Amino acid sequence: MKALVYHGPGERAWEEVPDPAVEQPTDVVVRIDSSTICGTDLHILKGDVPEVKPGTILGHEAVGTVVEKGTGIGTLELGDRVLVSCITSCGRCRFCKERRYGLCTGGGGWIFGHLIHGLQAEYARVPFADTSVYKIPEELSDEQVLFLADILPTAYEVGVLAGRVEPGDTVAIVGAGPIGLAAVLTAKLYTPAHIVAIDLDDSRLEHARAFGADVTINNGSGIAVAAVMELTGDLGADVAIEAVGTPETFELCTELIRPGGRVANVGVHGHSATLHLETLWIRDVTITTGLVDTFTTPQLMKLIAEGRLDPTAFATHRFPLRDTMAAYDAFGDAARTHALKVVLEAEPVGHELMEREQAAVGV
Repeated sequence: MKALVYHGPGERAWEEVPDPAVEQPTDVVVRIDSSTICGTDLHILKGDVPEVKPGTILGHEAVGTVVEKGTGIGTLELGDRVLVSCITSCGRCRFCKERRYGLCTGGGGWIFGHLIHGLQAEYARVPFADTSVYKIPEELSDEQVLFLADILPTAYEVGVLAGRVEPGDTVAIVGAGPIGLAAVLTAKLYTPAHIVAIDLDDSRLEHARAFGADVTINNGSGIAVAAVMELTGDLGADVAIEAVGTPETFELCTELIRPGGRVANVGVHGHSATLHLETLWIRDVTITTGLVDTFTTPQLMKLIAEGRLDPTAFATHRFPLRDTMAAYDAFGDAARTHALKVVLEAEPVGHELMEREQAAVGV
C-alpha cells in the first residue's frame, strides 16, 4: 500500500510500504476513507517529537471501514464505519479505568503516527479496537465526524473543561488555528459573556468571528493585554486558553488572566517556556496542561448528530489521499493558503490488500 512516511526532521515521502495485518486478537485493520493532517504532524516534521522514529507512517486522525478483525474483537463487524481516534485505550490499566486514556500504560495513549504506524495511509492496523474506535451513525458524513478524532475533544477537554469555563466568563483564546477555533466552538456550549480570539493573522481572526468569537484582536502591535483589561474592567480574563505552543503565547496567557483565573495550556510545546512564579504566586492563578483523553468523543458526536455542533467549516481544503504530499505543503503554508484543516479523501485502490478485503466481506 501507499502511506506518508516520516524520514527524519524535514523529510517525508508518499511511498510504498508493507500492508498492515492483524497482530493481536484485539486488533482490526481499517481501510482509511478520510484522514487529515494535524499541527502536531508539523511539530514532528520539525523534530520537536524525538520519540517518532524515521520510517514511521504519520497521522492520528481518520474515518475508515473495518476490513479485518482479530479473534478477540466483540463489538465490531467487518464493514463497520468507524472513527479512529488519536487516542487508543487498552481499557484495563489504572488510567483507562479513570477515563484518562491519554495516559494509558497498557500500550495505548497517543500511539498512531508516534509510537506505531499512523493513519495517513491506505490501510491501518488499530490496536485495542473494541475500546478505541467509535461507530459512526449512518446519517453523518465523514467530514462531520473526522475532526472528532483530535481537535474537537482536545480543545474541549484540555481547554474548555480544564479551564472550567462557566456562564458569564470572559474567555481569551490565544491562537486562532484549528485548535483555537475548536475552543471557540466548544466554549460557546457554556454561554460565556465574551469569547476573545487573539492571533497575528487577520484571516484566522475572520474565521474566529465566523466560529463565534465576540472579540478578535490582532496582537501584532502587542495590544492584547490592554484590550482584554479594558473589556474586563482591568481585571483580566477568567479563562485563558493557550492554543499555539510557543513560549510567547504561554506567557501572554499568564498576563491576560485575572487573579483567581485559570490558564489552560493546549498547545504542543517544542521548547521550554518561562513560568513567572514571581508574579503569579500571589494571584491565585491555576495553570493546567494535558493530553486529550477523548472521553467526550461520544458526547460531541451526539451534539453533531443533533445539529448542535457543526465542525464541517474546519474543512477548507480537500485532496485525494494520493496527494498527501501536496496537502502537507498547503497545510504547512497556512499563512498563504489560509488552510484550517485539509481533508484527505481515499479512492479505490487495486493492490492485494483490496482483494483480501473483498474476500473478508464476501464480495
